[in-house]
Amino acid sequence: MQLNEIPFDAVSPCEYADALPRTQFMDYVIKPLWQGIKRIAGPAFTVKCESGDHLMLHAAIYRARPGDIIVVEADDQFAVAGGNVCAIAQTRGVKGFVIDGVIRDIAETRENKFPVFARGVIPKPGAKKCISPLNQPITCGGVTVNAGDIIVADEEGIAVIPQEQAIQAFDIAKARGDKDAAMSLEEWQAQHSEKVESILKELGFND
Repeated sequence: MQLNEIPFDAVSPCEYADALPRTQFMDYVIKPLWQGIKRIAGPAFTVKCESGDHLMLHAAIYRARPGDIIVVEADDQFAVAGGNVCAIAQTRGVKGFVIDGVIRDIAETRENKFPVFARGVIPKPGAKKCISPLNQPITCGGVTVNAGDIIVADEEGIAVIPQEQAIQAFDIAKARGDKDAAMSLEEWQAQHSEKVESILKELGFND
């Protein structure tokens, strides 16, 4: 099965936690910018914006492929995108933005239901003066992101799945999700209680 045939968004980042170390999950400061954002998943199109500048994100919306998620390393002093940039990306098939930085025009973006995960919003935009290569390794939310890595993002958090581990990670996450879905709360509680009590006893805990 090819990567583009795998429904990575079928399971939550919580399930991917079984398959990935903590270092592959972005810092919680990178969060959904409007309520009700649905889970998105897709290959990363990586962008580095120089401090105070947003030129390369504006370039990326015309170069990313449909299905990509644009992942951006930026600062948090100037907005790197606004309503029109988000709308253009959306019409071109980009699934969403994940930005270690800030945007503006959040009301327009919310109305268009375009998924954006970022640090927050600020009215002042950056400049368009600096170029840097696209689809190079960047740091976003404390995680190294390479072009083509699979991003899975929702209100629970953002997983960065290295491309070479993507199929294995999906299989592990899917199995965990299926197991939990098939279990009633009573069954889960029974297993959970037994496990907790066993660990407590092993560690010498006494009521």
